[in-house]
Amino acid sequence: MSHAGTSLRNSQPAFNEGAEHNAAPSRFGAPALDEMPDDIRAICEASRTKIGFVPNVFLAYAKRPEHFRAFMHYHDLLMKGPSGLSRAEREAIVVAVSAENDCLYCVTAHGAALRILGKDAAVADQVAINWRTADLAPRLRAILTFASRVNEPGFAATDRELAELKSFGLSDDDAWDIAAVAAFFGLSNRMAGLMDMRPNPQFYAMGRTAETR
Repeated sequence: MSHAGTSLRNSQPAFNEGAEHNAAPSRFGAPALDEMPDDIRAICEASRTKIGFVPNVFLAYAKRPEHFRAFMHYHDLLMKGPSGLSRAEREAIVVAVSAENDCLYCVTAHGAALRILGKDAAVADQVAINWRTADLAPRLRAILTFASRVNEPGFAATDRELAELKSFGLSDDDAWDIAAVAAFFGLSNRMAGLMDMRPNPQFYAMGRTAETR
C-alpha cells in the first residue's frame, strides 16, 4: 500500500501557516483602561462585564476621548433609541452597508449583533455576504434597498423612493432612521479602514449557538 498521499499531506503547511495576526485595535494605538477618562473607562468596563470583553472599537476611539463620546452618543441614539425600526432591522442595515463597503470590523461585530437580535443566524450571514440574494421579508428588503441607495455616491432621495417605503408601512421618520443609520456607518466603515480596526475574536462565535445568545 502506497503512503505517498499521506506523505504529501504531511509535507503541506497547515492552513494559513505563517500568517501574521494583527490583534491591535487600531494602527494608531489605544490607551490602557487606567489611562482613560473615568466615563470612557466605565463604558469599557461595563461592556466587559456584560459580554466578557471590550470591543476594539471602544479601545480605538478612546485615543480621542471627545470623538469617542460623540461617536458613541450618536451610535446609541441610532441603534438603541426610539424608532419605528426594530433593533434587528437597524443591525441589518449596518451589516448590509458595511458589507458593501468591505468593512471587516463592522460586518463581523454587527453581524454578531444581528445573529443575536434577529434570531436567524443563516439570514444574518446571508446579509453579511450579499443582502440582495438573502431570504428577506418584503419589508426588510425594502429597508435594505433604500439603505443601499443611501450608501451610493451622490445619493439624493426621490419622492418615489419615499412613497415606495410607505407602501411597506414605513413612515418618513423611518426613512430618516434608515438613512441616518446607513450614513453613520458609512463614516464608521471608513474610520475603521483608516485605523485598520480588527474584530475581537469573540465576535465570530456570538449568536451561533444557544450558549452564545
